[in-house]
Amino acid sequence: MSESTKPSPTAVEEKYEIITRRLQETLGGDIIKGILEEGRSPKCYWGTAPTGRPHIGYFVPLTKIADFLRAGCEVTILLADIHAFLDNLKAPLSLVGHRTTYYRHLLTAIFTSLHIPTSSLHFITGSSYQLTKEYNLDNYKLCATVTEHDAKKAGAEVVKQVDNALLSGLLYPGLQALDEEYLGCDFQFGGVDQRKIFTFSEQYLPKLGYRKRAHLMNAMVPGLTGGKMSASDASSKLDFLDPPEVIKKKIKSAFCEPGKTEGNGVLAFSKAVIFPIASLRNEQLASGDTTILSLKPFSSPNAPEGTLFSIQRKEEFGGDQHYAEYESLEKDYVEEKIHPGDLKAAVANALLNLLEPIRKAFESDEEWQKVEALAYPVEKKVVAKKKEKKYVPPPPGKGKNAAAPGANAAPTTGEAEVAGAGAGGDGGVDGEHPPEEVVKTAPDVTSASGTSEAVQTE
Repeated sequence: MSESTKPSPTAVEEKYEIITRRLQETLGGDIIKGILEEGRSPKCYWGTAPTGRPHIGYFVPLTKIADFLRAGCEVTILLADIHAFLDNLKAPLSLVGHRTTYYRHLLTAIFTSLHIPTSSLHFITGSSYQLTKEYNLDNYKLCATVTEHDAKKAGAEVVKQVDNALLSGLLYPGLQALDEEYLGCDFQFGGVDQRKIFTFSEQYLPKLGYRKRAHLMNAMVPGLTGGKMSASDASSKLDFLDPPEVIKKKIKSAFCEPGKTEGNGVLAFSKAVIFPIASLRNEQLASGDTTILSLKPFSSPNAPEGTLFSIQRKEEFGGDQHYAEYESLEKDYVEEKIHPGDLKAAVANALLNLLEPIRKAFESDEEWQKVEALAYPVEKKVVAKKKEKKYVPPPPGKGKNAAAPGANAAPTTGEAEVAGAGAGGDGGVDGEHPPEEVVKTAPDVTSASGTSEAVQTE
């Protein structure tokens, strides 16, 4: 490229700012700047392992991907099916394929709802290249180089940790590092929880003769209960297809301590999702995308120009509050000018607006619905049957058959005659008259149907 066609320093800085804004950390930013200065489009890859149902925390990386596209980056979405299987059997092989298809449907619907053209994205499944001869040979080379300590340390924040770790979990970081080379990316994007895998990649890829990549990391959104939002913890997360009543109920019960920001999932979601998406919409509108006008805004009708988010309240409680940036909202919340209940109501409404087009896309797509049933089958609850109580007569001389006091005394003549009639078997007493029929009534016995029946023995 000639000097005349190279982008200006200002253009480079503008693109770099868009690529790196709202990130928690950037490693190797000079690599990205160098590519921009050459006038090339940086290539990015973001991967996700199709395990549990994706939660609304995915809005964070997907919104950031819109920034990458805006800056002219080429973006590859890796559906890491092999990784999903390796991660302590979070996704059994029998379900991995269905879940991979489910993720593709959902991610496409989310990007569409954000007005991000999916034609600009390249979806790829890990097994389409991770089972090749070349990839496996590199994996063996990596295994001959990496120590057990480094492999375990790299996956500590991502791979499920158990006391007796499986070998598969130790392979996970190496495969993610190799993906950078085989997908031809210039930088990998992920959550800050993957930092150790990223530094692992920077350390070991050059040992195989491959170049080091840059790594960009977004912050992790706290869960509704205050900890990390996790797909395996239903109480901490909200799924994209959760019905409105579930969304409202979970937001209402979310951890949101007055005046505190630490561990506040509601406030963090506002910062990481609502404000960035509202800002993205304004940028899309400014670039001529008038279809944005059909979307429900996060601001109230009477909000001043430039408002990104409104908290609606009755006049007696201070009236509506409007915010053009997150920092002002956080300041008011810390000073307790905003009640947690009002913040929750505003966030719930914004979230319902975001999820509505995604839910409608699911309801109108029969193929997606069928895949969901296969990917996440409803577990049947096994109800243990109550054991039926059956009467077992006590052995002779025990329980009700035990001899009454004085039973050891010699029987009277009449008693002896009756006893003889019962045991003789010749049908007569004194050889003249047949004995009277002796009927004994046994205790109640519970029948198979659960009813109590009196059984007569002759």
